[in-house]
Amino acid sequence: MAHAAPARTQPDREVLDVVGVGFGPSNLALAIALHEHNAAVPPERRLTVRFVEQQGRFGWHRGMLIDDATMQVSFLKDLVTLRNPASPFSFLSYLHSKRRLVDFINYGSVYPTRLEFHDYLEWAAQRFAEQIRYGTEVVEILPVRDGGDVELLDVVCRAADGTVTRLRARNVVLATGLVPNVPQGVALGERVWHARDLMNRVPELVEPKRLAVVGAGQSAAEAVDYLHRTFPAAEVCAVFARYGFSPADDSSFANRIFDPAAVDDFYVAPDAVKDMLLGYHANTNYSVVDTALIESLYRRHYHEMVAGHERLRFLNVSRITGVAGFSDRVELTVESMLDGACEVLSTDAVVYATGYRSHDPLWLLTTDLAAACTRDELGRPVFRRDYRMSTGRLPDGAPLTAGLFVQGATEHTHGISSTLLSNVAVRSGEIVAALTARTERLATPSMASAAAR
Repeated sequence: MAHAAPARTQPDREVLDVVGVGFGPSNLALAIALHEHNAAVPPERRLTVRFVEQQGRFGWHRGMLIDDATMQVSFLKDLVTLRNPASPFSFLSYLHSKRRLVDFINYGSVYPTRLEFHDYLEWAAQRFAEQIRYGTEVVEILPVRDGGDVELLDVVCRAADGTVTRLRARNVVLATGLVPNVPQGVALGERVWHARDLMNRVPELVEPKRLAVVGAGQSAAEAVDYLHRTFPAAEVCAVFARYGFSPADDSSFANRIFDPAAVDDFYVAPDAVKDMLLGYHANTNYSVVDTALIESLYRRHYHEMVAGHERLRFLNVSRITGVAGFSDRVELTVESMLDGACEVLSTDAVVYATGYRSHDPLWLLTTDLAAACTRDELGRPVFRRDYRMSTGRLPDGAPLTAGLFVQGATEHTHGISSTLLSNVAVRSGEIVAALTARTERLATPSMASAAAR
């Protein structure tokens, strides 16, 4: 759980309708949906909002912005189009503003490069600069008690200079993203990296002789490809437990698992069916690689075999059983899972492209606040269809009625698209609808009293 905030914390007086924790694509889509809601309603029905982001500026997987790496999702699944095709925040509007719309049409693909899509996200984020506290860490979230229901939450924020303030809100939307996943016992450091830091750390390499990449998914294959092209004198070793890279299933029927309607189906399905669907369709997203990249790597490997100089090595059906770090190298012990034979690789750097995992969405909540959040028999938070946490009473008996919404850590209730871009547009609209309904419901008693007076 979060640590207590410093004593000099001072609450701001304003009570906001919404505080968003984190400002990646999910809460950026929410900011747009809130903006469009506010533009369509009278002033008294508009929702006030602030966002808090630990990074000093907007950034989304900057460490994997390889020049020619493409998105695995259509540009139509941008921040808004599936919710509002006429929105001025669409990818097409971005292209028009950059005077590249015709050029993109001639480009002939629905998959922009990751660099271009990141530029689109930055373009959209710039329009909300006044709503965002960049370079600010959320220390904890705590209940505001006044003797009755807990209707408000304090989001305790610490700026880079150490200044601590509070944002008070009726609703909090948690979108803290994913954290790197590495095998137990692996410590990231000078020469042991996670793939998310690839582009930031590569400039540190000086004429490397051997590099290793651990993992079998898209990020692993992209890292292998990039390192092999960037360092023509280095041997690049791909280490993974599979026999070979597996292609992603991006066929039309399989892609329906990412449809907005699939969230409705998944949410009401029995737990056994949920598990079955996640298992059946894991190959649309997890530990799979774009077919064109697989073919490119294989051809390169084959050409090296023909030439008699193999720089690209695949250590398949293998696992890392030892990692020893030195000032000038990392020694990896690679064990074949077929016969137990071991090989020690002396490498200049090791990249763990072993994916991500979701934060426990309750990690920022104080102990008493977290205790009011319902969990299932497996200890997972229970979410309503509108992405709001199911809550009960705090340990002192006070009912928690403030809204806690989560974007991302809802795969077990809402399906495989929860951590992906595919559904951010529709999901943000659903959360805004829920926020609007709650705000109007809370305002109804006071409006009725005012009318009576």
